[in-house]
Amino acid sequence: MQKRFEQEDWKKNQQISLDFNHMMVEFIQEEGLKEEDIQRNLDKIAAASRAMVDKRTAGQMDWRDLPYGQEEVVKEITEYVDQMKDQIDAFVVLGIGGSALGPMAVQQAINHPYYNELSKEKRNGYPKLYVVDNIDPERLPALFDILDIKKTLFNVITKSGSTSETMSQFMIIKDKLEKEIGVEAKNHIVCTTDKENGNLIKIAREENYKTFIIPSGVGGRFSELTPVGLLPAAFCGIDIEEMLAGAAWMDHLCKEEDIFKNPGHMYGLLHYLAMEKGKNISVMMPYADSLKYISDWYAQLWAESLGKKYDLDGNEVYVGQTPVKALGATDQHSQVQLYAEGPFDKVIVFIGVDQYRDTIHIPKLYEDIPSLGFLGGTTHNQLIQTEQMATEYALMKAKKMNMTITLPSVNEFTIGQLLYLFEVATGFTGELMNINAFDQPGVEEGKDATYALFGRPGYEEKKAELDARPKKQDKYRI
Repeated sequence: MQKRFEQEDWKKNQQISLDFNHMMVEFIQEEGLKEEDIQRNLDKIAAASRAMVDKRTAGQMDWRDLPYGQEEVVKEITEYVDQMKDQIDAFVVLGIGGSALGPMAVQQAINHPYYNELSKEKRNGYPKLYVVDNIDPERLPALFDILDIKKTLFNVITKSGSTSETMSQFMIIKDKLEKEIGVEAKNHIVCTTDKENGNLIKIAREENYKTFIIPSGVGGRFSELTPVGLLPAAFCGIDIEEMLAGAAWMDHLCKEEDIFKNPGHMYGLLHYLAMEKGKNISVMMPYADSLKYISDWYAQLWAESLGKKYDLDGNEVYVGQTPVKALGATDQHSQVQLYAEGPFDKVIVFIGVDQYRDTIHIPKLYEDIPSLGFLGGTTHNQLIQTEQMATEYALMKAKKMNMTITLPSVNEFTIGQLLYLFEVATGFTGELMNINAFDQPGVEEGKDATYALFGRPGYEEKKAELDARPKKQDKYRI
């Protein structure tokens, strides 16, 4: 039987859209972009497009090919989930950055908002999901309070195998498992890491842990469509084939040469042009609780990729756009005042949903109170969509740049599209900015300092540098 994501009509009906009317001068006057702004950049757009193709061909953008050729990976994941899910009550991700944000975003998007509170029967036999993405010393002990580790599978995710936060968690878990269940401990750990390099793959081979591989050319924040994200998703009953199909559909759209038909390139171009006009903050505001953590995932992708000190020619440029997360309608009551009447330094990206998965009716009560009675007989679906439209209008009226991405519905296919859209947009924006969107030297400095302070061998010079730093002065303490 043909699956829905194999049906062309269904895929077209589920295609997400990008509306950037409110970025343009016709709507927000002098604060907006002119169509000529796009036209005068056609050579730069063409060069960036060629660079995207050339780098993909040269194997420098391996994440672009993740929607394809993973049939064996999907099969292995599916078989492993089928083998393990009845034996466990909880699946715990040990990871940080993209290793945590992606799994959290997809789980929140696709599954019941109170997924872990459902009975296992209502979860269709799949385990609960927990993501431990920080080393706050209260975090793991609290998790142990609610877990039966004899019925828990721990997924250690780190490509390098030297991520201090994740590997320290792994060491604690390994020790606890071995003390409580002995030789069976190995069956409660699954590793997601590099095929050849790093500490974790060596440990996994020595300890005979089940292992899934992160392709060598894929960085952490672009890894959600590898086993980093696919394995946790599958353990929550999410259709990972459909996610990959959605990404493939978006890849097709993002190959369009016409910038007005290419959503990934247009999204990137609009932000690039907005940055030229001093819009150095990118706000993402979905109007659906299911999409709340997409903003968290996007924040890492956008910040870590585009915040750079040097361009590709070695010039100091100090570029980047600060991502901010918001949630509609919640943050209409906390942040929108600033967006409407504050500085002209932001681009607001709304994410809307045409068809929510449920409908809740508002009863006809208090009809004698005009300020309440008008709500009776409508739905929360109508209310949240109307509030989104009203906020878009209010910001347009205030001459604030905003655009809207709309999902026909929230499902694996549309989420696959959305993730891939943002990844392409990020890479394309990096090309327009003439920076390397795929490294993170600013993050490495903090890691090296941590290693030095802990006395890790090989970091003696960095330790000396830290010891020579200016001493804090008491007069600046209260």
